Amino acid sequence: MSPGTADDGVPHVGVVVASHSAKLAEGVAEMALQMARQHDPAIRVVPAGGDADGELGEDPTKIAAAIEAADSGAGVVVVVDLNGAVTAARFARESLLAPGLAGRTRISRGPVAEAGVFAAVQASIGNGLDEVLAEADAAVSYDKHVDD
Repeated sequence: MSPGTADDGVPHVGVVVASHSAKLAEGVAEMALQMARQHDPAIRVVPAGGDADGELGEDPTKIAAAIEAADSGAGVVVVVDLNGAVTAARFARESLLAPGLAGRTRISRGPVAEAGVFAAVQASIGNGLDEVLAEADAAVSYDKHVDD
């Protein structure tokens, strides 16, 4: 079994956590992996945080490399924290990735922590790219029951 591929040999959708902060990206990826690996240990969740110098910021090259590392052939959902990360992820997809991989890379509108976890869990149970993206996007309206 290769990384990112389920026991049955079917590739999983990968997840990239793109954040202005390397620590935030690593933390969300760690949490997502812990939850998703309960279903399938082969899931790929790759952090891409901070700028090229390790400071706060975003780096399209780092995001592109993370997308390449997360892809096992089924596509990649990128979850982002703020607008600059959206711009960097779009640039990575449109300018730095091979056309085939760019065509199977999606950027989620969901909040980074919830979308990262939801996407990873959906990928780990074998859902396809559109389903994983839909679940990550749905995290934008996730009710935390704060007022209950």
